[in-house]
Amino acid sequence: MINGRAKVEYSFVTGESESVSKQSGDKLYAGGKQTSGIIEMETLKTVEQSYLTQLWSNDIFSKNKEDSFTTLTNTISKRFTIAVLSIAIIATSYWLFVDASKAMNVFTAVLIIACPCAIALSAPFTFGNLLRIFGKLKFYVKNASVIEQLAEINTIIFDKTGTITSNKKSSAFYEGEVLSASEEELLKNTLRGSNHPLSRTLYDILNQHNIISLNHFEEHLGQGIEASHNNDTIKIGSASFVGTKESSVLNTSVHISTNSTYKGKYTFSNNYRKGLSKLFNTLKKKYDLVILSGDNEGEIENLRKILPSKTKLIFNQKPNDKLEYIKYHQEEGAKVLMVGDGLNDAGALAQSNVGIALSENVNVFSPACDAILDATNFNQLNKFISASKSAIKIIKWSFVLSFIYNFIGLYFAVTGQLSPVIAAILMPLSSISIVVFTTIATNVLGRKLE
Repeated sequence: MINGRAKVEYSFVTGESESVSKQSGDKLYAGGKQTSGIIEMETLKTVEQSYLTQLWSNDIFSKNKEDSFTTLTNTISKRFTIAVLSIAIIATSYWLFVDASKAMNVFTAVLIIACPCAIALSAPFTFGNLLRIFGKLKFYVKNASVIEQLAEINTIIFDKTGTITSNKKSSAFYEGEVLSASEEELLKNTLRGSNHPLSRTLYDILNQHNIISLNHFEEHLGQGIEASHNNDTIKIGSASFVGTKESSVLNTSVHISTNSTYKGKYTFSNNYRKGLSKLFNTLKKKYDLVILSGDNEGEIENLRKILPSKTKLIFNQKPNDKLEYIKYHQEEGAKVLMVGDGLNDAGALAQSNVGIALSENVNVFSPACDAILDATNFNQLNKFISASKSAIKIIKWSFVLSFIYNFIGLYFAVTGQLSPVIAAILMPLSSISIVVFTTIATNVLGRKLE
């Protein structure tokens, strides 16, 4: 920026809805939205050199996660096929010497009755039904393999702003002299004339007061606002604007002075999502939890009060730092679930084993994610993970049922007591029973989620 002052909101990139002050000499990044002020800019870099383009040029975006993941069905079916072929060949060889007339019937009956159709159908029907159930609960998963990978995670990493905090409303507490009724009335009516995000937030927090006509109102860009009514004056804004010193640069504060006397300040803190503490206390029993944030440590004390003691809190992380952090721990054996929002989390979402984009609006999300979770159901995250693990159990039980069926069928087929025609009639029954079992089991699981 070469001239002027402005407020710029980077929620599209960072997930942070509050505007930040920019003045001459500051760098501006693509993706921001100017909310106030008149400015002049000089372009320093081309699109190819931009911050986001460099992030999206990372090799991780050209890789397919599914290529490095072997599904449970593929693992079992490979061995199953080898076992069935071996049994068919051994049994046929035996009957060639004992009774050659039965050899071909035995070979055919073994292959038909042990057809892996039931195994092949188990996972698609289980995951497919669970995808439908998740969708009804506003958890939109890209494909079935994501559910299977979600069941294997042992580390969960959360972004802070816009993920564990809500963008809709902040809270604030007041420090200083108690404002009189007339002073608070003047404060409320002065804030009415400002569109600054902090002004609007503070306006919503204050009690209702009568509307009064101000004698004077002026907004000083990037500093604050001042107004007067009758013989009373008020200044609202930065510490230097109202005539005092800032005690903490990590916290967001609005300072107030009336009639040239400093009164105090409202310090804003993030509004954390409903059920956050309960969710983390539930998750900590099974998973390593990490907060990986690009923000400063201003909220660290609040987070320590809310979150379990063993939660790792890491701040001042750039998007590439988040990606490298996840990559390092994956090399150490971690199966990582990343929960984030905004384009600045795209690299971390892509690098993780499963990346979930949390969104206040499910039509706006990071395209690098594997699933989208509506923010209203954030506190249900543990249930979705548990349901994924239960789905794996359902598939394993269906495999057991299929193996029992195949074992009995193979006994009669190998001993020459089962003709290929009868085997062809019985084989579909196995597939039907598996489909019925998985459908009923996942529906029961879905009712527990609701």
